[in-house]
Order: sequence, then C-alpha cells, then structure tokens
Amino acid sequence: MTQSTFNRRGFLKSAVAAAAVVPLASCAASGGGDSDSGGAPSAGKKSDSNPFGIKEDGKLDAVIFNGGYGIAYCEFAAQQMKKKYPKLTTSVKASNNISQELQPRFVGGNPPDVIDNSGANSIGVASVLDQLDTADDILAAKNYEGKKIADTLYAGVKEVGTRGDKFVILNYVMSAYALWYSDELFKANGWTVPKTWDEAYKLGETAKKKNKYLFLWGKEAASYYRTLVLGSAFKEGGDEVRLPIENLEKNAWSNKTIQDVLKALKKIIDAGFFKPGGAGTAFTAAQAQWSNDQAALLYPSGSWIENEMKKQTKSGFKMMGAPELVLTDSPKLGYEAMNAAPGEPFIFPKKGVNAGAGKEFMRAMLSKDAATNFAKTILSPTIVKDTVPADGFGSTALVSLTKMLDTAGDKVFNIQHVDFYGINKDHLVLWNDFLAGKSSVAELTKGMQEVADKIADDSSVQKIKVK
Repeated sequence: MTQSTFNRRGFLKSAVAAAAVVPLASCAASGGGDSDSGGAPSAGKKSDSNPFGIKEDGKLDAVIFNGGYGIAYCEFAAQQMKKKYPKLTTSVKASNNISQELQPRFVGGNPPDVIDNSGANSIGVASVLDQLDTADDILAAKNYEGKKIADTLYAGVKEVGTRGDKFVILNYVMSAYALWYSDELFKANGWTVPKTWDEAYKLGETAKKKNKYLFLWGKEAASYYRTLVLGSAFKEGGDEVRLPIENLEKNAWSNKTIQDVLKALKKIIDAGFFKPGGAGTAFTAAQAQWSNDQAALLYPSGSWIENEMKKQTKSGFKMMGAPELVLTDSPKLGYEAMNAAPGEPFIFPKKGVNAGAGKEFMRAMLSKDAATNFAKTILSPTIVKDTVPADGFGSTALVSLTKMLDTAGDKVFNIQHVDFYGINKDHLVLWNDFLAGKSSVAELTKGMQEVADKIADDSSVQKIKVK
C-alpha cells in the first residue's frame, strides 16, 4: 500500500473534496495568486528568481512523512534549493507520526514551513485549515527551468487539493488504477489484453485451458474489484453514473450501467475464472500468486503494485498496465479514460518562520531534476509531466503507466466517497462474499446501497458534494 492519499481504498482520505477533474491549465489560469492567503510577511524581496520572497540566508524547516517513499527525494530537492540559495540552511526531518509530533507546533504557533502530511496519523486538514496558506501562487510561479509550473503538470492537481474554496494541498505523486498483467506471459501465449468484459470472459476461457485463472484476490483487497466495477461504469456512462454514486443518492447502485458491469463480473465468477480461496488469503500472498506464480492473468490495482511486489515478482515478468475494462466499443468517456489522481499531500502553514520557504521547497520539488530523480528512484511518476524516459528507467510498469496517463489526458476521474466516509471496511465484507460466489448481484447491490444510505441518512456526518 502506498502511504499517500491515493491508497488501496480510494483517493481522498478526508476533508471536503472539490469538483470533478478538468484540465489543470484551465483551473490554474483562473486561480492565479491568492490575495487572501494570510501568509506571514515576506522576509526577502520577491522576484522571478525568488517568487515567494524567502530570506535567502534563513532556514528551511521541512517535516516529511517517512513511509514507503522515504525522505531522500525531499533531501534531493533541498539540495536543489541550496544551489540557488547557498546561504540557506535546510532542515528536512523524517516523521512517522505527523499528527502527534506537529499538532503541538500548530498550537504553539511555530509550525514547519512545509509538511508532507501523509500516513495513517496525518493531521486532519479540517482542524488546521485556517492556519494553512493557499498554493495557487506555486502553480503561477515559474519552475527552475523557467516554465510556468501549472503548464508542466498533469490534470487534477488543484481539484484534489482544494478544501472548501481554497487550494491548500499540493499532492506530489501521480497514481492511477489499472489492470495489470505480465507482458512476457501474454506475448509468449499470443494473448491480447482485453478491453471489454466480453473479451475478458473469452480470455478466461483460454486461461482455463492453460490451467490458469483470469483473476484472483486477497481478503484485504477484495474492494479493488469494487474500484474496477466503478471505474468501468463511470467510463461507460460518465457523470450520469458517477455523480449519484459519489453523492450517495438513493438507488444509485441500481443504475443499469453499474448493474451491467456487475453482471459481467458475476458471469466471470460463476464460470470459475477466479482463483478460489481469496477471502481467506492475505492480499500480499494473493498478489504473489499473480506476480510470482502467474496463477492468474490479470490483477486490478493501483500503480504502486510494482513497488509493493518487487521482491515477489517472477524474473522477466515485465509488468504492464492497461485501462480498466469497459462494456462497449463506445463508452462515454472513452476506453482510455482513467481512475487517476495526484497523491502524497504537502501543506504550507502560514506561520512558518521563513516566509515562503515551504513554497520555494515545493518549487524545487517540481523542477525537472527533482521530479526525474523521484521517478527514477521510486519508479513512480510525479505530477510533473515528461520526466520519465522511454525506457522508464528499466521499469515496464512505469513506461505503461506514463503512456496511459498521457493518452488519458484530461479524461481522468477519481473515486472520492469511499475514503471520505471511511466505508471500505463495510465494503470488504460484501465484496469478499461476492467474489467467492456466495452472493448474487442483487444481494451485493442491496448491501452496497445500504452502506451508502446509512451515511446519507446520518445528519451528524459531514457530506461532500461532488460536481
């Protein structure tokens, strides 16, 4: 599991989410700088080379969540800052408990200049929202190569980072859900990666003849198939399908497109194309059955899957991803559309000691050198486009992910309601039963709708309105 906001249970962990994803450039153009940011007075003179007016002989105080990505990539960015500001003192500290360690600093009025607010114990943004500076001016600034930062990024950065009407979170890592497979295995057998559910069923028949399964799952990740179903349905039907689900509307799960996708999946389950026993198998063990044993052909997961299974992947596997399945040859959003969004949230307290130093640090992070360094060492793309070479630093998964993101363009969406309301645990019970063949489409539909209705009908729960 990645430690960022894009995790195995969806994209957004908490706080009020913003509107649907549209091309970033158009959003950034309308945002500009924020005159109501309330940040501390500039300590230095603002200029093209120092857009945030940092005190050049001052200090950078950065606290970074020490999760799966480590902190070396942030130390690299701090070194880039030092090249521009030789007199600057930089402090990049690791933390495994952001909330416990930093809440007292917020209360005391001396928070760091920038925080990687990630991990299970991240700070609830709603609790410190009035103490955070907005990040619009970061997008409006030029990067270290002289280009406007907004023009260099993938779509969705501002939307995912907006809380209420303020853009206060800048997510750094670009992640996506896809259907993953072994290019080596497919080429050796002359198989074509399916685009539709009907094609997937036919591939399941072929796999059975080779004593292999089409799919498998592990108990903690059964809801990956919920994500696959929703991604498929959203691509097929567009906002008419997506918005009722996201906004917890009555009977949303009974939508015909969602029902058709569920029936297509049920057909595959009933045909015996799923490896049995997933409900009693740890997700990493199940994934190893796919990546190492090659017991199944396809696996739906987030783009962290290569890094997560790098020690349990067969030599020569050549992991690659494909967009999630669709029902027809003419889905509303197109087959290439993706369930994708930025993750790994950075926030900028207003009361940082060196005004603007946190933003200058992020400007360094968004430089081509720093973004390329991250992609090369972590084998995952950042929100900065064109930083992954054609060979993907030797990673076929990274190459395929980058191509999918580039092809999808602005046709990206993200599933927000699951993590916002913390309902994945309830979903897991339903999906483990369904994948094991113990429940029908009608029973799964009823259960999923009941989970949504319970939240919708609870007036004590703050709601998001996805547009």
